[in-house]
Amino acid sequence: MSVITRDEAQLRAQFLDVHRYTIELDLTTGDETFGSLTVIRFTARSDGDTFVELKPAELRAVTLDGQPLDPESFRDDRLPLENLTAGEHELRVDAVMRYSRTGEGMHRFTDPTDGETYVYTQLFLDDVQRVFAAFDQPDLKAVFELTVTAPQGWTVLANGVTEHLGQGRWQAAPTPLISTYLVAVAAGPWHSVRTEHRGLPFGIHCRRSLAPHLDADTEEILEVTRACFDRYHEKFEEPYPFDSYDQAFVPEFNAGAMENPGLVTFRDDFVYRSAVTDTERQIRAMVIAHEMAHMWFGDLVTLKWWDDIWLNESFAEYMGYQTTLEATRFTEPWVEFGVTRKAWGYDADQRPSTHPVAPEAVDDTAAALLNFDGISYAKGASALRQLVAWLGEKDFLAGINIHFQRHRFANATLADFIDSLAAATERDVHAWADAWLRTTGVDTLTPGVESADGACTLTVDRAGSRPHRVSVGLYDRDLTDEGRLVLRERIGIDVPQDAPQPIGKRPALLLLNDGDLTYAKVRFDGESFEAVRSGLSGLPDPLTRAVVWNALRDAVRDGELPPAAYLETARAHLPLETDLALVQGVLAFASAHVADRYLCPEDRPAALATLTSLCRDLLRRTEDGDNPGLRLVAVRHFIDVAAHPDTIAAWLADGTVPGGPELDPELRWRILGRLAVLGATDEAAIAAELERDPSATGQEGAATCRAALPDPEAKRAAWEAMFTGDDLSNYLFTATARGFWQPEQADLVREYVPRYYKDVVALAARRGPAIAVAAGRWAFPQHAVDAEHLALGETCLREAGPVVALRRRLVDELDDLARALRVRGA
Repeated sequence: MSVITRDEAQLRAQFLDVHRYTIELDLTTGDETFGSLTVIRFTARSDGDTFVELKPAELRAVTLDGQPLDPESFRDDRLPLENLTAGEHELRVDAVMRYSRTGEGMHRFTDPTDGETYVYTQLFLDDVQRVFAAFDQPDLKAVFELTVTAPQGWTVLANGVTEHLGQGRWQAAPTPLISTYLVAVAAGPWHSVRTEHRGLPFGIHCRRSLAPHLDADTEEILEVTRACFDRYHEKFEEPYPFDSYDQAFVPEFNAGAMENPGLVTFRDDFVYRSAVTDTERQIRAMVIAHEMAHMWFGDLVTLKWWDDIWLNESFAEYMGYQTTLEATRFTEPWVEFGVTRKAWGYDADQRPSTHPVAPEAVDDTAAALLNFDGISYAKGASALRQLVAWLGEKDFLAGINIHFQRHRFANATLADFIDSLAAATERDVHAWADAWLRTTGVDTLTPGVESADGACTLTVDRAGSRPHRVSVGLYDRDLTDEGRLVLRERIGIDVPQDAPQPIGKRPALLLLNDGDLTYAKVRFDGESFEAVRSGLSGLPDPLTRAVVWNALRDAVRDGELPPAAYLETARAHLPLETDLALVQGVLAFASAHVADRYLCPEDRPAALATLTSLCRDLLRRTEDGDNPGLRLVAVRHFIDVAAHPDTIAAWLADGTVPGGPELDPELRWRILGRLAVLGATDEAAIAAELERDPSATGQEGAATCRAALPDPEAKRAAWEAMFTGDDLSNYLFTATARGFWQPEQADLVREYVPRYYKDVVALAARRGPAIAVAAGRWAFPQHAVDAEHLALGETCLREAGPVVALRRRLVDELDDLARALRVRGA
């Protein structure tokens, strides 16, 4: 597979000016392929050679300025354009393209519920070449005119307003200047809800089988959309730059969402078939806000090359959370960010694959794809949050608006962004950028308290190099309730300090980074740690508790706190927790990391018993029905950690949890999956459940259950489906992988651990980056925490030559494996 390098892109951008694409797609030619006719009008600034990219099933004809080109010259996804003269040119490419089942290019999906078929594009980062011919790099923006021929009864959505011309032909309004990767089409018999806001057409769309579920949430989705839209118009001087705003919830989508201008695509898991918590609704609202922020930062102003992907993602991540807080009913989005997203960033930043938020250079598109990680999203957003704390929101937004004005419908670099911020403030933002965006790793802040004559001073030791503006919380014990910690005051400190900070009398708890405004690991002094162990649940602010839980999590991962001590703290304080994101985050870490990986196998049963007891306490606490979200979280995790089948099998037989909730499809498949792991169900029960729920989600649930059965034949069949055949879609592959490896079945699957490294390398090379990432993440044998496994993986990296996308996943997973071994050793 060919990739374009940074140097090639820079040369081509100097050579070409691309004006307009006229594209005709024919989606009526069969189930495997579609027709793609592209006319590109461009200017060569001088005499010379260049190339256009395409990944066709068949290249039917190519003409340049009316003269045919030899299709035999096409190789490695490139069509050379040689001996161009300076001036205007027209390239015409007629090709047959393949539909995808892996979420790349033009993805095709047939809904098992009703047999209806849907297609949609995902053209990021270089997958436009799977749909039409293009000069595929972000700084060659152009106008796109799109015509689509679709089966009768289908609706076609695109970046601009679409018009049905009759006979299945749809015409989309020409776009403003946008990058190739932002072109979007979604076609099928959509269920659509259309409205208008501020004079613009708004729409939300999903497949027909999900219509009742979308209708149930229509008002919430539209309310969030309108509120965020209005809030961005208060923040940004540049008005929304496109002619409409559609949001399509599409099947088997690899990302959470994609910011195509005028047509945002979301994974249709956000159309909830089953009960969800308010935190999950908050996450959906944040994703809506995140993608809308991209309409300005990413679509209106676009990165020049992929080394500045953080300019898209970090900005949208920060704005998504902040605007959700400001514009919607959700009051604690930064808590979920702290306990979930920020932990993702911390983990990524401590692996060998870490990179600066803004790398100095990304050599090619294959390398660029690797940087869509916890650093570009969570660390970058954390850096921006620290920037706002240091700069002030007024100056920050002023700089952003200067940036939009300077670079509207064009491309910009990190240097351009920093120059725009510098124009709005007297502060040295260039030095800030060098310290925060060009460095790697996580700083660690440790407090030191000195006492003299009844008064104390605070010093903060910094392991790292970045400047931090932090809030320090001073908490005293409540004299009327020893379990509560009461905030005395928060003080602001700049790290490194000029001098020790007076703090008055010794507090029971001294918490660095209270409010979570910087990006750093924090440690406790001895007295503060004891106060946390006894009084964590008594801290008044959920964001404060998130900082504490993250600090405990980091201490476990760094071998400074025994995993069993983390479980004891969770057992003591989580039953009293009120924030759903914290309960979910702590339980997820306690089960998937502490119980499954950091504790030795002989200690795992006791850990599961502790977690089961903890979940029972949460269930008792929610018996009166006043906190259904907390009860749902408790039910889910009770199922996941069940060591014995009796209770959950009875729930499944009764169709309900005593005292609620009734079992919806998600809970039924969850229970059946756990029963499969425990050997308490069989193929007949799985088939019966699939007949009850034949939806796409049901198909995935059945795949997970079948792969989880503790039976050699079931394991063999699952392995062959994943690694031998190429029929599984991206979602069915992931569902099968998630069922295969189970800590309870370590002996049964032991022979597959060495097979994994041989088979995964071939699979990734054969099926492409999306499956490579899925295989490296979900099919990796995480449960096998031993030195022999680590050696196998390291040998694979040295000798087997895995493709870039797989190599990155393996590097990360093996580093996590080595960390788990160190934690066990400690």
